[in-house]
Amino acid sequence: MNKLPIGIQTFREIREEGYCYVDKTPLIARMADEGKYYFLSRPRRFGKSLLVSTLAAAFAGQRELFTGLHLENHWDWSRRAPVIILDFGEGILDSRQRLDQRIRRMLDIQAEAQGLNLQQAEASDRLEELILKLHAATGERVVVLVDEYDKPILDHLHQPERALALREGLRNLYSVLKSQDARLRFVLLTGVSKFSKVSLFSGLNNLKDITLDERFGTLCGYTQSELESTFTDWLDGVNLAELRQWYNGYNFLDEPVYNPFDVLLYLDSRQFRSYWFETGTPTFLINLLKARRYSIPAIETLEAGEELLSSFDVDAIEPETLLFQTGYLTIQERYQRGGLSRYRLRYPNFEVRTSLPAAILNAYIPSVQERLRTESRIYAALEADDPEGLHQAFHAFFASIPHDWHRRNDIADYEGYWASVVYCYFAALGLTVIPEDVTNHGRIDLTILWPGRAYLLEFKVVELSGPGRALEQILRRNYAQKYAGQPMTLMGMEFSSVERNLVGFEWQRLS
Repeated sequence: MNKLPIGIQTFREIREEGYCYVDKTPLIARMADEGKYYFLSRPRRFGKSLLVSTLAAAFAGQRELFTGLHLENHWDWSRRAPVIILDFGEGILDSRQRLDQRIRRMLDIQAEAQGLNLQQAEASDRLEELILKLHAATGERVVVLVDEYDKPILDHLHQPERALALREGLRNLYSVLKSQDARLRFVLLTGVSKFSKVSLFSGLNNLKDITLDERFGTLCGYTQSELESTFTDWLDGVNLAELRQWYNGYNFLDEPVYNPFDVLLYLDSRQFRSYWFETGTPTFLINLLKARRYSIPAIETLEAGEELLSSFDVDAIEPETLLFQTGYLTIQERYQRGGLSRYRLRYPNFEVRTSLPAAILNAYIPSVQERLRTESRIYAALEADDPEGLHQAFHAFFASIPHDWHRRNDIADYEGYWASVVYCYFAALGLTVIPEDVTNHGRIDLTILWPGRAYLLEFKVVELSGPGRALEQILRRNYAQKYAGQPMTLMGMEFSSVERNLVGFEWQRLS
């Protein structure tokens, strides 16, 4: 029974120490056959480092590690290329000086392993020197693999000046790859985000971006068939449907894939938890949503074009881009509009769908304990089909927020805050939540589907619309017609930015 490669990112160790390995080498062979310069963006902990390690072993001619894999008989093992790996995944580099030191150190270690001594002082010059010397010493063109190419910048998005300084250092480094084209056999840069070519790749504009190339959509992550064939010995007693609901669903325009990190930890513990989400709360993203006064329910109905999904820079950050590139949203479908590709986005799976709203709530309210108590009260009210219980739960929650918190946070002064908090509570409970639920008479602000009953919610801010308008709108526009034939509860929730609470709550039950 092969072991689970939890935390193992080195291809040699996986193959020599008896760990499970999902064979991605057919796609690796295709990459090597069809191109030379590649860029790949995937969320964190998605197998990018293992991909880099596998490529390094293949180009270095380590055939013994590929016994039984596709690449064993689909690779020219007579050629061995010198390989340079630049890995920015470890630690936080807080200055341009520290970045340059790290680069020089990585290059020196690899040069010494080849019996070479580097003389250049500048980090970018040192990379050029190593490429030249490796090519001269071996007569082979060099392979350069960059893992987490963007992490030094992403670590400091909250400090734009520092992020820009680090970006400049990385741009100088990556520009070397263009100038050394004749001495390079293969180049891959991987990371979480895709920075604009102008800002980071102005000197390396020949990268082939395979992030949304359906031919390589399953290069990282596990497909359903890969999961079932590779981890057969670990699947005894596993509810595959529940496993799929929790962790599958990432779509890069091929068949959907599982997050590998989640799968491995679940198979080890047999407990469903938000393993991936818990390893890195998206603090910067949540703060950005908060600062932009972003309507959180709108996350479920986002659409984007190519430029939005791929455009990213330190001084031009869009929430939708971050949500997609960091893995909190994925592609639901691609369609054409006016000859251009457009994308509908969605949460990838149950883990993210419940964890992100809970994390947003923690940033929007002052007390995590109060959030948990309110969640329990909301769930109990739904379970008992008790609308007044929901009224009391939300009223008590908003009343519990201290005046001093409101004084220091003006977020409650905008209309979308109230709907965002209510949405996040229901979504964090794992319920089926439909924001902006479309009917032929308009849009229901929020629909909650509970087993055996639908709850239709309309939100109003009394300072903007006047009192008594929320339930009246549901009735006047006949929103209930969409769910005719099943039990429904219509609820109008009215908030006051002056009172800072739920000041009006009307409901009507329809059998």
